[in-house]
Amino acid sequence: MSKQYFFLLFTLLLQLGFLQAQQKFTLSGTVSEANSNETLIGVTIAIPSLKTGVTTNEYGFYSITLPQGEYELVLSYLGFQDIRETIRLDRNIKKDFNLLEAAEELEEVVVTDNAERLDIRKPQMSVNTLAVRTIKQIPVVLGEADVIKSLILLPGVTNAGEASSGFNVRGGAADQNLILLDEATVFNSSHLFGFFSVFNPDAIKDVKLFKGGIPARYGGRVSSVLEIFQKEGNSKDFKVNGGIGAVASRLLLEGPITKDRTAFLVGGRASYAHLFLPLFDVDNKAYFYDLNTKINHKINDRNSIFLSGYFGRDLFSINDNFVNTYGNAVGNFRWNHLFSDKLFSNLSLIYSDYFYGLELDFVGFDWDSGIQNFNLKYDLKHYVNDKLQLNYGMHNTYYVFNPGRIRPNSPDSGIVEEQLTKKYANENAIYIDVEHKISDNLSMGYGLRASQFNRFGQDEFYVYENDNPVLFDPFSLVYREAEPIDTINPGRSGTLKKFFNLEPRISASYNFDGKSSVKASYTRLAQYLHLLSNTSSPTPLDVWTPSGPFVEPQLLDQYAIGYFRNIKDGVFSFETEAFYKEIQNRIDYIDGANLIANNAIEQIILNGEARAYGLEFLIRKNEGRLKGWVAYTWSKSEQRTPGRDLRALGIDTGRSDLETGINLGQWYNTPYDKRHDLALYGSYELSPSWSFNANFIFQTGQPTNYPIGQFEFEGLVVPYYGLRNKERLPDYHRLDVSAILTPKRNQRKKVQSEWVFSIYNLYSRKNAASINFRENEDTGRNEAIRTSIFGIIPSITYNFRF
Repeated sequence: MSKQYFFLLFTLLLQLGFLQAQQKFTLSGTVSEANSNETLIGVTIAIPSLKTGVTTNEYGFYSITLPQGEYELVLSYLGFQDIRETIRLDRNIKKDFNLLEAAEELEEVVVTDNAERLDIRKPQMSVNTLAVRTIKQIPVVLGEADVIKSLILLPGVTNAGEASSGFNVRGGAADQNLILLDEATVFNSSHLFGFFSVFNPDAIKDVKLFKGGIPARYGGRVSSVLEIFQKEGNSKDFKVNGGIGAVASRLLLEGPITKDRTAFLVGGRASYAHLFLPLFDVDNKAYFYDLNTKINHKINDRNSIFLSGYFGRDLFSINDNFVNTYGNAVGNFRWNHLFSDKLFSNLSLIYSDYFYGLELDFVGFDWDSGIQNFNLKYDLKHYVNDKLQLNYGMHNTYYVFNPGRIRPNSPDSGIVEEQLTKKYANENAIYIDVEHKISDNLSMGYGLRASQFNRFGQDEFYVYENDNPVLFDPFSLVYREAEPIDTINPGRSGTLKKFFNLEPRISASYNFDGKSSVKASYTRLAQYLHLLSNTSSPTPLDVWTPSGPFVEPQLLDQYAIGYFRNIKDGVFSFETEAFYKEIQNRIDYIDGANLIANNAIEQIILNGEARAYGLEFLIRKNEGRLKGWVAYTWSKSEQRTPGRDLRALGIDTGRSDLETGINLGQWYNTPYDKRHDLALYGSYELSPSWSFNANFIFQTGQPTNYPIGQFEFEGLVVPYYGLRNKERLPDYHRLDVSAILTPKRNQRKKVQSEWVFSIYNLYSRKNAASINFRENEDTGRNEAIRTSIFGIIPSITYNFRF
């Protein structure tokens, strides 16, 4: 009996030993900058012996579960010294790391973060990250570093030309981009009608653009997501940095309130070129200012809170008779909580407001419009094990749309005060994302977002015969606005219409040899907001409107496949992607549509469809004195609005139901169709004191309309146009260069400085912003007039920090 007992005990001990050998533990913590305690996004924590690793999330947190054992960790991040440390993992360990800045790598230039080898294995594709120091090096107009202008150098990203706001991604419209600043939505990203962006580069920590394979935590736009995080503030020492430029200056202050626990950040910018206009006897004004603020407090090892905000305003006036004011205001309260070493959460309360104001003294009225939203988000990241990560959460956004309010601005004004009907809506969603490492070679990401949009009632809502607000005349072949037959007052407590959409996402990566991989993705997205604009570039006067009884939400299906390769241990890298995207319910406008102060926009809108497809290439050099990239995109972007089948909709007009649609129902080029897009960027470090940068851009000319004939009516010559966007402006191209002088630092002085000398449009290319036609007063013949914004523009900027 004793022998049997001994044998049983021995067997149990062997099993326990086996289980212990297979037991796994979790290593977790945060990674921050040693000199400031600023958390770092995208730091690679690699375990070379297992050929695996992890990167820090948006808040600097990481977690990885491994079998018991001893491992060498390698931490690497662009511009910082690597850390190599051996850890004995025999229990769950929480370990924070502080990275020291590597002075010799301060001029490094990349497009994505420095985890190229890890990215080869991850299923995430169609993503570009720009380092802040790269943004500051890229030559731009008037010497002001600009996030949006820098994005144009990436494959698949274009804009509508010089002095245009917004950007276009893979043939999509500018309003189809979701722009987030510390998770808050920014509805207009430009200052001074597109000359500058609203993002102060000194206050920015991370910039990431998702063009495809968009994770399920994002929704609401069908083209791209631009995610920007502000710095958190230095909790160790008080720091100041800023710059003085030709037309604007900036200043950023950050420092500890309670050392190593609470920090603040305050940054401001302002332009002042208008101050010199009176010297030339000019009464016009054009300037902007903005303010970035942030406070973060570490309550304990498991809880941190953040309070951030942005406020910006633009003013443009002509002799004080025409005054235009517009801008964004956002605020965000965030709470980071660590439930365990594997479960991280973020709760956000967000407010966002876009305001547009117009004062016309010569007419006698003030006008204002805008959009507000209140957003509640709760996101969780669950690091299940080293092969499986779950991201899930819920979002809820309440919208208030003010299409316009007009008021008299003087006692003798003949204007009657009027408030266009405000609109209200609520958008909510739940989602789950899975990152799954199936084998050493195959990784997948899959997720699902379920979104619902409620269009609430309003004070006045027009009712139309046959529920048809747009009529078609079969004799003149012209669409016209229908007259309402009744007006109802459903009130805000009612619901005009509800929409529900399932938005699946899936992506996969197959790694061949640790150096190359093939990736593929499918993405479905729903967009419930629409920007009412008949221009190719957003303007401050553009008005947002929600989906509802007559305006359907836009639905995207995008497919992408790509090949990615690291060459010579990451010194060079090559990426190519092909994409195809279809969009349902892309709105179009009837000919002669009036968008301004229109209280019934459903009378001028038809639902159509859009599609875009293309091929992108990106070749990068990531190391050495000469760094940079070459990006080329071939793409096509089209839109179509065929005639409606009214009988299929249950509408009997008593007449012919054959409609021509827009553009005779044919596909036509969108205003953002750029067949060829080439961008080159290079940076050369000649010495510790001098570095040189250059970029070259070539884009196929923007589609436009030219008159194809004219007729005379009551003594007036009236031009007429053919099918939409059949013509193009001349091709766009320019070369920009800059030189950065960093004086040798005097050890006795705390101030570090640099001079940036730049030339925008070096060979003074007169790129056409538009081409207009007129009759020559002397010859009586028609002539084309090209309007150009910029020629060659030199500038000097002085940057400092201490």
